[in-house]
Amino acid sequence: MSKIRKAFENGKAFIPFITCGDPDLETTAAVVRAAVAAGADLVELGIPFSDPTAEGPVIQGANLRALTGGVTTDKIFDLVRDLRRDVTVPLVFMTYANVVFSYGADRFIRTCAEIGIDGLILPDLPFEEKEEFLPTCHAYGVDLISLIAPTSRDRIARIAQAAEGFLYVVSSLGVTGVRSEIKTDLASIVKVVRENTDIPCAIGFGISTPEQAKKMAAVSDGAIVGSAIIRILEKYGREAPPYMGEYVRSMKDAVREVE
Repeated sequence: MSKIRKAFENGKAFIPFITCGDPDLETTAAVVRAAVAAGADLVELGIPFSDPTAEGPVIQGANLRALTGGVTTDKIFDLVRDLRRDVTVPLVFMTYANVVFSYGADRFIRTCAEIGIDGLILPDLPFEEKEEFLPTCHAYGVDLISLIAPTSRDRIARIAQAAEGFLYVVSSLGVTGVRSEIKTDLASIVKVVRENTDIPCAIGFGISTPEQAKKMAAVSDGAIVGSAIIRILEKYGREAPPYMGEYVRSMKDAVREVE
């Protein structure tokens, strides 16, 4: 069984996204530990990329700050090695296909397995092209996590049937970012997912408040938050860990209220 499923065993999951190296890797390590202590069930670790096409201005800014600070893929691997000394929740990387290609796909995915990364999310990898990485992921036991967008429509069933780890359901069209309201008919998307797989699904993009997280968890298996997390880092920098813990606790408490 995928280790990622453990994140969904204790009710609805709360999943924070954290860009590695923003403002520095020491802060990233402290923020991850604070988030996990506050109840995060799974953590998405972003490997910065110079052209993050799925990201809005908030996460683009985090990518730029991290890269300007000298973050590299190897340094992020070392960060995960350090985290795995005491962090036991599932960890997944979210990055772009070019990052994996440029490092060498076999070497990258093999290292993921060695250091304790459970899954890989590549938002610019079309479902039809996942065979570029899937055999290698299977060889090393790393889940290649698929995304379902509001535009997936007749592809939702096919994507769900091939899913592993968990399914990332994108709440809205466009890039990541905080939204005041999410209008997509997510219940109908999740219904098709449920009809085609028992793999958990979590909703991300645009979620920032406990109320939104609770609403998303009510129709899925969990809520994913990125931009609102990055805003805390942007505001508090190296002083962010206690604020992160407070925020994650409020979000986890909200999704926990959902039966």
